[in-house]
Amino acid sequence: MFDRPDSNAAFEENAEQESVVLVHLDFNDRSFDETQQEFLELVNSTGANISAVVHGKRQRPDSKYFAGTGKVEEIAELVSANDAAVVIFNHELSPSQERNLEQRLKCRVLGRTGLILDIFARRARSHEGKLQVELAQLQHLSTRLVRGWTHLERQKGGIGLRGPGETQLETDRRLLGQRIKSLKKRLEKVRSQRDQGRRSRQRAGVPVVSLVGYTNVGKSTLFNRMTASDVYADDRLFATLDPTLRRFRIADTEPLILADTVGFIRQLPHDLVESFSSTLEETRDASLLLHVVDAAAVDRDELMKHVDEVLQQIGADELPQLIIYNKIDRLENVQPKLERDQQGKIRRIWLSAHTGEGLDLLRLALQEYFPEQLLAIESVN
Repeated sequence: MFDRPDSNAAFEENAEQESVVLVHLDFNDRSFDETQQEFLELVNSTGANISAVVHGKRQRPDSKYFAGTGKVEEIAELVSANDAAVVIFNHELSPSQERNLEQRLKCRVLGRTGLILDIFARRARSHEGKLQVELAQLQHLSTRLVRGWTHLERQKGGIGLRGPGETQLETDRRLLGQRIKSLKKRLEKVRSQRDQGRRSRQRAGVPVVSLVGYTNVGKSTLFNRMTASDVYADDRLFATLDPTLRRFRIADTEPLILADTVGFIRQLPHDLVESFSSTLEETRDASLLLHVVDAAAVDRDELMKHVDEVLQQIGADELPQLIIYNKIDRLENVQPKLERDQQGKIRRIWLSAHTGEGLDLLRLALQEYFPEQLLAIESVN
C-alpha cells in the first residue's frame, strides 16, 4: 500500500493532546449561530483541544485562501501562539485552498468534510462500516493527492518501483484507484447479502420501520426503549454509524422490524452518502419512516428540512413519515400527545424516549399504520 497524506486521519489516538484552531466565517448565513454550535460539537466529539475560534464576515470566499489575507494572518498568529497542530474550517475547501493554507500556516488544514470523515472513522465498529468509511476517505483524498508531497516533480522510474517515466503522483493515483475499486467490490458483496435479507423479510411479510433524523436527536435511545435493546447511545454527534435491526411487537401483533440508522447533518458530504448507500438502503426500502426530531431544538424546522433533503438524495422522500417530537422532558408544560391530519391519520407524536413518556401513543400509531399485523393475529386465533 502507498504512503498517503494523513489529513483524513486528522487526529491520532492522542487527539485530546492536540491543539486546534477553528475557523467559522459568516457569509450572511441566517443560521450562523446554530451552525457554529454544531461545529463546536463536531470538534469536541474528536477529543481535540480547541485553542481558539476565529470569526469573520465576508461576501464570498477568497479564491486562494478561502479567508481573506488579513484573516489568514490572524489564524497564523493563533497557530503559532498555541502551537496548534490542525486548523479546521467549518466550510468546504477546494484542494488548492487547503494546499495554500497549509503552506502558509505550516500545519494541517481540514475542511468540514475532512472533519466529518475523521469522526466517522472513529465511530465505525463493524467490518462494513469500516469499509464504507475508508471508501469515503479515499474518494475524498483522490482529489487532494497533490498536498504535502515534495517529490512530485521528479520522475521516479526504476525497476521494481514503478513504470518508467511515471511520476509518484501518477503511481499514487493508480494505486488509490485500485484500492477504491477493491472496496467497492467488497461493499457490493455486502449489499448483495443485505438484499437477500431484505427479500427474505419481504417474503415473510414483515414490515420495516426505519428511524431517521438529524444526528443526536435520540434515535438510538428510542430504539432501545422500543426493542428492549442496549444499542450504544450517547449525547454526541454520530454516536450511531452501523445500522441495527431488531424485531419488536406492538401489543399483541405480528412482529415488525425496527431499523436504527446513522443520523444526518447539514451538508452531509456526498462521498459519505455514496459510500453508505448500502446502509441507507434499509431506509429507502422501509414501509414507514419515524422522523425523530429534537423538540427542544430552536432550529428544529430547519433541521427537519436538512433531513428531508438527504431522504430525497437517497430516494426515500416519497415514503410515509410519522414525525416524532422527542425530548419533551426538556420543555416546560409539554405533555405527551398525538396530532392527526384532516383525514384523521396520526402524523405527529410528542414523547420522551429518555423518560418513556408517550411511548404508548407511538405504539397506538404503529397499530393504526399496520392493521394487517393485527389481522394476522386475529386470523390465527
